[in-house]
Amino acid sequence: MTKPNIGWIGLGKMGLPMAAHIVAAGYPVAVFNRSPEKAKPLVEQGARCIERVQELARESDIVFSMVADDHALLDIATGEAGALEALRPGTVFVDMSTVSPSASERVAVVARSKGIRYLRAPVSGSTAMAVAAGLTVLVSGPSDAYQEVEALFRAIGKKIYYLGAEEQARYMKLSINMMLGITAAMMSEAMVLSERVGVDWHQMIEVINNSAVASPLVGYKAKMLSERDFTPMFTTSQMAKDFDLALDAARSLNVPLPITALTRQFLGAMVASGRGESDFFSYVTLLEEIAGIAGSSTPNIKKD
Repeated sequence: MTKPNIGWIGLGKMGLPMAAHIVAAGYPVAVFNRSPEKAKPLVEQGARCIERVQELARESDIVFSMVADDHALLDIATGEAGALEALRPGTVFVDMSTVSPSASERVAVVARSKGIRYLRAPVSGSTAMAVAAGLTVLVSGPSDAYQEVEALFRAIGKKIYYLGAEEQARYMKLSINMMLGITAAMMSEAMVLSERVGVDWHQMIEVINNSAVASPLVGYKAKMLSERDFTPMFTTSQMAKDFDLALDAARSLNVPLPITALTRQFLGAMVASGRGESDFFSYVTLLEEIAGIAGSSTPNIKKD
């Protein structure tokens, strides 16, 4: 069977390796990015770089997007020059960004009015996992569209979950990121308490990673914490943005999120104190500073 023509919008740290897996799987791929030079690695692998979103949409059977935020999604999807204005009825539009359920629903309304099948497919995982095709993909939207696109998701991710027909994937992604941020806050408080009484830092991390609270996240962050290298896998500013999305969504549903709200205040303090571009696990350095633990207040971030 002839493989469908794929369009890909957004070649950031996550989008570029994800799109590369689609190219490597043998699909004909056209890509768009506001900075066209970022497409060079994909062009070298056989993709084509397209100058306009609507030009890409017109020649695609399935269009993916992986963009920064609500504004970017609404611009590339529903704006005057957006993809939904050019996609043919019956084609599939897949957004894999982390955005608010409310912005996603605005896209859904426009897509339905034009007969376009819209999948929400945010991912959980780091840039390293994106490179290794090890992401978890959370999908919601029309089930027939999911079945049509499932093979493409499997080129990108290790685990794929279909969660429902509407915005379920958006809420699930925000729920996961809430737990990530709260875990960083909880661990930081515990570590600073033990650090204050002289527990060896490296031994402390090893003990935590082999205790009842050990988890894939703790294991993944253990080396970062032990070496105090907070070069970002996911920045504090990005986490603060996602907490805002979660709190806004919960407010609209009258769901109380008191721990999330408190953690968001500390994320704001991290950004204000210059930690916005460090990994969100640098939370521990803020608590060390507040606790008066000398020499620990500036997060170490390796430079490329």
